[in-house]
Amino acid sequence: MSRTKFEFTDNIMYLKGVGPKRAKALEKLNILTMYDLLTHYPRAYEDWSRITPIIKLAFDDQAVIVGTLSRLEMRVAGTGLKIITAYLRDGTGQIKLTWFNQEYLMDKLSEGMRLVVIGKVKYDGWTGERTMNQINSFSILDDGEVPQLGIMPIYPATATLNQSFFRNAMRNLLSKMPTLEEILPQNILSGLNLISLDEATRAVHFPKSREHLSAARRRLAFDELFLIQCGLMLIKRQAQDERLGITHKKNGELVKKALESLPFELTKDQKKTFNTISKDMEKNLPMRRLIQGDVGSGKTAVAMLALVKTVENGYQGALMAPTEILASQHYEKFTKQLSDLGIRVGLLSAKITSSKKKREEVYRQIAEHEIDILIGTHAILQEGVQFAKLGLVVTDEQHRFGVSQRAKLEKKSEKIPDMLVMTATPIPRTMVLTVYGDLDVSLIKELPPGRKPIKTSFKSTRSRKKIYEFVREEILKGRQAYVVCPLIERSESEVMSQVDPATEIYEMLSNGIFKDFNCALIHGKLRPKAKDEIMEKFRAGEISVLVSTTVVEVGVDVPNATVMIVENAERFGLAQLHQLRGRVGRGSENSYCILVSDGKAENSKERLRAMETTTDGFKLADIDLKLRGPGQFFGEAQHGLPDLKIADVFRDVEVLVAASEAAEKYVTKEEDLAYYSDLRKNLAIAYGEKFRQITEA
Repeated sequence: MSRTKFEFTDNIMYLKGVGPKRAKALEKLNILTMYDLLTHYPRAYEDWSRITPIIKLAFDDQAVIVGTLSRLEMRVAGTGLKIITAYLRDGTGQIKLTWFNQEYLMDKLSEGMRLVVIGKVKYDGWTGERTMNQINSFSILDDGEVPQLGIMPIYPATATLNQSFFRNAMRNLLSKMPTLEEILPQNILSGLNLISLDEATRAVHFPKSREHLSAARRRLAFDELFLIQCGLMLIKRQAQDERLGITHKKNGELVKKALESLPFELTKDQKKTFNTISKDMEKNLPMRRLIQGDVGSGKTAVAMLALVKTVENGYQGALMAPTEILASQHYEKFTKQLSDLGIRVGLLSAKITSSKKKREEVYRQIAEHEIDILIGTHAILQEGVQFAKLGLVVTDEQHRFGVSQRAKLEKKSEKIPDMLVMTATPIPRTMVLTVYGDLDVSLIKELPPGRKPIKTSFKSTRSRKKIYEFVREEILKGRQAYVVCPLIERSESEVMSQVDPATEIYEMLSNGIFKDFNCALIHGKLRPKAKDEIMEKFRAGEISVLVSTTVVEVGVDVPNATVMIVENAERFGLAQLHQLRGRVGRGSENSYCILVSDGKAENSKERLRAMETTTDGFKLADIDLKLRGPGQFFGEAQHGLPDLKIADVFRDVEVLVAASEAAEKYVTKEEDLAYYSDLRKNLAIAYGEKFRQITEA
């Protein structure tokens, strides 16, 4: 079946050289349409500008050669090493090719095949013949295929779809594709010296030079980041345009009394952040603010003052926590702090909603404004919860909640309530721009006075006996300890691995060195009620050693816990290790974090050494981004936003900042609002259903 008119949404099976069978194989790479293939960007490039005749190869040359394969064989050395050898001939000479421990190539290669091979030329000391045993890559040429000279793309491929297929398919697509219409305004193109969209899209697949490739990547990365930034700005603008927010009055007596009742004085960062929040709340536009604060920096105290401010103005406040026990802890603290001021604090959690009588009573109190500040878990989002007058919503640990959940809370109020988001996850500035682009950001970096730094050390498993003897000494002093493991139990694939799962560590410790102490095991597979009971006992001091997975990452305050042991620490990101470390050091005693790892990778060691030398979560986040790349941060698509296909938020920092600034100017200028419809169309093409969901939530 032929297609006369080209559409990006056309099924990929209609492209010349694809067909139904290959279309089915392409589904494994999430390539269903012409647009999907067009944006299946190369993962690397090889310079095929010059093919060298074999006779002219010199020792230590990094060369591109083309020839026919012969004398293909595999042998097993005495050590068990599997060695594949073959000869490549091009009419001027021959060269011996060698692959080590790549047995699968025997099914892929066959004599008589034509290959393009890139690698380093050596000489065999025994035979004197040319060899290539440092092969960077090779491509199989189809019958009659003439190798294209130039910079060649290397695509993410599969066993059945090789590089030759992708290059031919892409050439067919580009030849069929009409000239792409420009989606960026001319002033942005000229102001940032960007090449056209059509040129960039073609050049990213088949660039004329390295410079041409760089210009193409920069343009496409800008587009991707600009569209995401505009999407975030649209969400922000919609909230401001569609309904007015709540205009709070300046801070009065109730806020003053709440400040005076605090058992400590606010740090400079806390004061600055609360002043900014107060000004936001006093505007008629809905506040959308993210508080980034290191573990223990006092974000909750600032959020509490903001909630008191909304109560003082006759509104209700809501604080949503990610776990039942954390919600209960906030409830206890708020009740103790605010009840003398006449502020009524309520709790809504699964424990309460499981009882129809209790649930309906709390729902009634919320609806009739008998509760001023409601603290709860996701239970707050349930349909039965209707506020009389909601003025401010605070979400604790934003990476547990998404845009659509925030929208559900907004719909529980006639006017759009102010929104405050708190996170202790240290996010680099580039990530803040990308993930939280619809929020204004405040930083609390200064820790309250009196908090002792946590002594962090990186040890190998050889020191395990000594480590746990030290933990025993701490317990005998009346302290408590966490032991965190990356896995609950071994899966079939982990049987031979060096990972020590929580179940095995628990058995080893509870039946060994800590057999005369109370130990407990907690992990994500336990029912919420069981987890809460264990955490409550740990908080009460009834459990001395808590063996856990990362479920304690967002946990409760246990001031008596002074030691955090992290087994197989190389398995965790620095931001996560920093979060875990923050579970200790909450009391007046010296606290310790010991990272146990036998990880051999140098960047693993470098990351863990960074934990020893800095307690600054933001520095650690930057180090992690450099060493592990941005994929770790986008792993869960936290914000409901699409993954990046070509942009890299670390490598393209300058492009990201430029895209953010351009979007800020463009979407917030009144005269450019007519551009919304085109912008929406392009966002929908690029990101499909995801964009529709977040803008219509």
